[in-house]
Amino acid sequence: MNKKIFAIALCFGLNTTARAQQFEDYFEDATLRIDYIFAGNHEQQEIYLDELNKTPKWAGRRHNLCDLPLEGNGQITVKDKETNQIIYKHSFSTLFQEWLVEEEATRLKKSFENPFQIPFPKNNIIVEVKLLDTHRNVSCSYIHEVDPKDPLIAQRGYGFQPQSRTLIKSGDLDKCIDIAIVAEGYTKEEIETFYYDARIATESLFEHEPFKKNKNKFNIVAVACESKDSGVSIPQNNVWKNTALSSHFDTFYSDRYLTTLHLKELHNTLAGIPYEHIIILANTSEYGGGGIYNSYTLTAAHHRDFRPVVVHEFGHSFGGLADEYYYDDEFEPQYPKDTEPWEKNITTLKNFDSKWKNLIEEGTIIPTPLSSDEDEIYNKVGIFEGGGYSSKGVYRGTQECRMKINEAPKFCPVCQDALEELIEFYVK
Repeated sequence: MNKKIFAIALCFGLNTTARAQQFEDYFEDATLRIDYIFAGNHEQQEIYLDELNKTPKWAGRRHNLCDLPLEGNGQITVKDKETNQIIYKHSFSTLFQEWLVEEEATRLKKSFENPFQIPFPKNNIIVEVKLLDTHRNVSCSYIHEVDPKDPLIAQRGYGFQPQSRTLIKSGDLDKCIDIAIVAEGYTKEEIETFYYDARIATESLFEHEPFKKNKNKFNIVAVACESKDSGVSIPQNNVWKNTALSSHFDTFYSDRYLTTLHLKELHNTLAGIPYEHIIILANTSEYGGGGIYNSYTLTAAHHRDFRPVVVHEFGHSFGGLADEYYYDDEFEPQYPKDTEPWEKNITTLKNFDSKWKNLIEEGTIIPTPLSSDEDEIYNKVGIFEGGGYSSKGVYRGTQECRMKINEAPKFCPVCQDALEELIEFYVK
């Protein structure tokens, strides 16, 4: 092993409990976007550094810098090179890791773009990226150094901002959670339609608790990214569109899974707009969407279920909430039954103490029986079997919830608690 690489790797095994003192001690008010390529198959994965970018302003948290609210399916740890102190942590999930449990990953190797934002450092830093498998073991890691004075760090968003409108302005960047709503598949002539759709998405989000009572903790801006074609690609129908973010249905051959793989283009589009979280609105009436923790929400803006779906998908991308619906088959490789999921709203009972145990009555039956009482359907907290796509061995907190069905009027008490905790983490 190269001695320099070994020395860098060794430092991550030391002094892991160190904490940064103040944001200003280590960071300036700007963003370092690190673009990675995650590649491989179900047997072996690799992480490659692609590009470094600097953008104006830092819209993320300036406190709790060394803590993670959720484990996620991957993590980034940043250390100050000189002091060896951990000065920032971030967790995430990716489409790449979802793909690894697909059958295609047993036959092919693929690569996926994955940009991540961290505060721009004042001095040299050591960055470690690690991916976790479905059993919560590290499957792949990569360590590298970043010199903030590196002349090849691309400067993006300086002297230019995309066309945008502020929908909610509750306070300064460091006091609020900052969301960018981005247009996909809207032509120049349809931009006013996008702004209308963005307002509908915003209204829908703040009709739900705990977002409603915490509305004053959010800033939202709508970013009018123009596409050459109207609509988005639907491969199963042989429909291909030239759009700003190249999104399409049929991700992993699932007809309603709407995603984009062009994440560098997404973030380049937003350069100059301070943001932490992203909602992409697709100009289509086809049903579908997707949400990936600390990556993005993408949803069809003109389907009749637009309102509940955009909130559901934001539950994924912002809240790290799992899907609570399930299929008839009993096995889902994404949630092995011998491992406790990191998501707060499902459990395999391997570590239920870390979930919603404090919300249930002593002696609650497992699995909790279903009820026909409408109030109990949405409000009674128990341990209901079925969730995370599996009908057996995975449990959810209530009979029905926004994370299970579009007809649910709200997030269940378990999801509301999880979202409230996350909001508090970001703003306090």
